[in-house]
Amino acid sequence: MTAEAPQGRVTRLLFLGRHSLADGFRLIGFEIVADPDAAQVNRALRDLHRARESAFVIVDDEIMEWDVPMLSQLRREGGRIIVISLPPLDTFPPKLTSDVAERLQKLFGAGSLSTGETT
Repeated sequence: MTAEAPQGRVTRLLFLGRHSLADGFRLIGFEIVADPDAAQVNRALRDLHRARESAFVIVDDEIMEWDVPMLSQLRREGGRIIVISLPPLDTFPPKLTSDVAERLQKLFGAGSLSTGETT
């Protein structure tokens, strides 16, 4: 599925992660890459980047820590392709470890989000 972005550009919605979560994302319109390895993640992100597409990408938190060159590059660049991580759903409270979570914590205060860091 895609979402309409300003100026007629289409934003692709992509989930890269565990098969157990893929169906839920598929139901809400995301393209799915279930149980990917590092090479598949790198290839999917590289294809988006080369095609100069706009995309909102959700990856499992575990994937965010892998050594994936395109993932690192896109997180540094920002812009057309936004990448966020999905924390494990079996922990409470959830531990958010993405760059977005860190920015939200700075904006709303240390007590507002659990980022997995001890303060």
